[in-house]
Amino acid sequence: MTAVDDRPTTSDEIGRSRLRKEDQRLITGRTKWTDNIILPGMLHLAFARSPYANATITSIDIEAAKAAPGVVAVYTGKDLQDTMGTLICAYTITPDQVAPPHPPLAIDRVSFAGEAVAVVVARSYKEARDAADLLDVDYSLLPVVLDMEAAVAEGADLVHPELGTNISAHFVFDSAAAGTGGDVDASIAAAREDGVVIERTLRQQRLVPAFMEPRSVVVDPTGEQITMWSATQIPHILRFVLAATTGVPETKIRVIAPDVGGGFGGKLQTTPEEFVTFAVARKLGKPIKATETRTESIIASHHGRDQIQKLTLAAKKDGTVTGLKVELLADMGSHLALIGGGVPFLGTFMFNSIYKFESYRFDLTTVFTNKAWTDAYRGAGRPEATFGIERMMDELAVELGREPMELRQQNWITHPEFPFTTVCGMTYDSGNYEAATAKAMAMLDYEGLRREQAERRERKDPIQLGIGISTFTEMCGLAPSRVLGAIGAGAGGWEHASIRMLATGKVEVVTGTTPHGQGHETAWSQIVADKLGVAFEDVEVLHGDTQISSKGYDTYGSRSLVVGGIAVVKAAEKVVEKARVIAAHLLEASADDLEFADGRFTVKGTDQGMAMGEVAMAAFLGHNLPDGVESTLDSDATFDPEDFSFPHGTHLCATEVDTETGLVKIRKYVCVDDIGNVVNPLIVEGQVHGGLAQGIAQALYEEAVYDEQGTLTTATFVDYLVPGAPDLPFFDTDRTTTPSTTNPLGVKGVGEAGCIASTPAVVNSVLDAVRQFGVKDIEMPMTPLRVWKAIQGASSVGGEVEAASASPHWEQPVQSGGIQTASSDTRSDATDGSQA
Repeated sequence: MTAVDDRPTTSDEIGRSRLRKEDQRLITGRTKWTDNIILPGMLHLAFARSPYANATITSIDIEAAKAAPGVVAVYTGKDLQDTMGTLICAYTITPDQVAPPHPPLAIDRVSFAGEAVAVVVARSYKEARDAADLLDVDYSLLPVVLDMEAAVAEGADLVHPELGTNISAHFVFDSAAAGTGGDVDASIAAAREDGVVIERTLRQQRLVPAFMEPRSVVVDPTGEQITMWSATQIPHILRFVLAATTGVPETKIRVIAPDVGGGFGGKLQTTPEEFVTFAVARKLGKPIKATETRTESIIASHHGRDQIQKLTLAAKKDGTVTGLKVELLADMGSHLALIGGGVPFLGTFMFNSIYKFESYRFDLTTVFTNKAWTDAYRGAGRPEATFGIERMMDELAVELGREPMELRQQNWITHPEFPFTTVCGMTYDSGNYEAATAKAMAMLDYEGLRREQAERRERKDPIQLGIGISTFTEMCGLAPSRVLGAIGAGAGGWEHASIRMLATGKVEVVTGTTPHGQGHETAWSQIVADKLGVAFEDVEVLHGDTQISSKGYDTYGSRSLVVGGIAVVKAAEKVVEKARVIAAHLLEASADDLEFADGRFTVKGTDQGMAMGEVAMAAFLGHNLPDGVESTLDSDATFDPEDFSFPHGTHLCATEVDTETGLVKIRKYVCVDDIGNVVNPLIVEGQVHGGLAQGIAQALYEEAVYDEQGTLTTATFVDYLVPGAPDLPFFDTDRTTTPSTTNPLGVKGVGEAGCIASTPAVVNSVLDAVRQFGVKDIEMPMTPLRVWKAIQGASSVGGEVEAASASPHWEQPVQSGGIQTASSDTRSDATDGSQA
């Protein structure tokens, strides 16, 4: 448990566990969420949504809805098509990537169940909702495309016939062609002759971001600017896209993201509701609000993950990995979202993870289906890659009869080898996998639990113990801009910050990042307090309003601290240098003779000096300044990193599996993360805990399930199982530190680490418990029904459970010669979508 240290101070703030400044207003209800905003004369929207996954719209009868009480107007897609703009994809992963138009309201055809086809404007939300139910929409049904493999087959029905294909893009990275490694096919061929080849097909299920606050938007067109309040992660990007696609000048649009109740990538989107609300407000000249219900949030906001991973790993007989081939099908849903294919594309750089492969090939096909579109979900491409490679390392260990941690240690990049350039061309600047792993194993009592596991197997205990491993790294702080441009991103990676030194010595920090739970107001205050020597309490952080923070790229991808935080550092350094010149003048000394520490300039070798606050007042008054020096200490900075940052860690999970019921209980979860230097350990702890909860949820609980007609059957929290506190274990967390070399604070990202590493740790632990019964794989989420069916199915094929060996797999005899193990579909129950 991280202790809280809230003593007032003007030094050593970085590294202190401060309670978050934000929490007081959040937990006492003194904040204002978007849906709390009430404006004079405000009207409300309700959307009519298609119940069908693929259909043409033959007619929409709006007369009954228009005549309903309180209704002001009813609009279809055709009514607004010239003013509502369009939804864009800002990531082009190949030059020939194809995408259909994406109007905010469907015009002629719907492509997933839940797509908006019309909108009702009324004096209250209830009246709008009641009237929307009166809309009479006639559809002509079309064949539904739901399965990715079927979608890419020859002769498949098409989601968008005008494209002539269901494939959006096909991207290939090959280490031999890129000059970063060898020929993976040669590595695999050699391993088939005299080594080991592991082939597996793994499934990443579809997930819903499930943020606490449903999406909400308010637009006021009555001022000189059109002001939009939105529960978004990306106010700056949203403003740009609105301007670029509607023709309204950017100077006439103001976007405000007030306090936002979670995002997890789900609010890293420009949404249909934002564009329609914007268009209707302009059309009527009145303030408009649209707030979704929870079911609308689940069926119509973007989803995450949804991949089929065909993986081939080549290794020598001694366990040294040589080649990795990744063949990935990624479900885009009905359209390309804002990042779209860029999410699975990020796996290009992460499937090789921390291991020293000699050759590598990444083959990605992005596919359209008649489901809600997919986009970023916490980790965005990196959890999927980590899951794949960590599952494969366990599979390799099983085939070789090796202890799984020992096998990983044999193959990972060792501490003296940093900086290390990987087989995909990424350069990891720092890391110490040995230190993180040693600490994690000690915290778990790894050897003790292995002994207990063997004892339970020996006595045929119905509650079997499994131990799962995930040793991972990730790339975050997505930048520099030139690299993002080279890999198809339609945006840069820099971030902006401003520092305003007020006459009273207080400080305002303006940041281009947009927090929605990350604690920027606290962390940025700590950074500025340290750099300027002012009190933590004297720093105010302003964000989320494009009229106050005019420049920025917002918050996602664990970029805030490693990019936005460093922009704050750079701005603070400029403040100090401006103040140094004025202080030197007032102290009648050379600027080179001044030292700055603890918020005070002093002349070397004397007790003469003055505080930063005194310099700020002198600059404000302007009575006695050096010639040519302006009367302000205010400073701006933009920071564009030289490279990504690469946090890493070791996560270990011990689960108890009831072999008679399939129930999985996490007995102990340990993680040791290396995120570089830490600004606020308490915030880090919260970020790790949140990430762990979401990664464990993917492993055991959550799945978005469609029926054969394309209807989402998990459209409420009754059916879509988000775990609560009683469903999760106590987390044992710790850290090791290898500072990043790519930024002056030595920090790395943390917001996604827990979510990236935890899923394979849990899955590997469950499989470790039941593999003795012949179970090869269990599809996520590993519900009790799926686990029980896997055990029963394996037992019926392989004999009685009692006949299974009590010894761990690494104590079993291993066949000699080349080993090949293949599975075209290792899912134990590919058709069972039960959440039981």
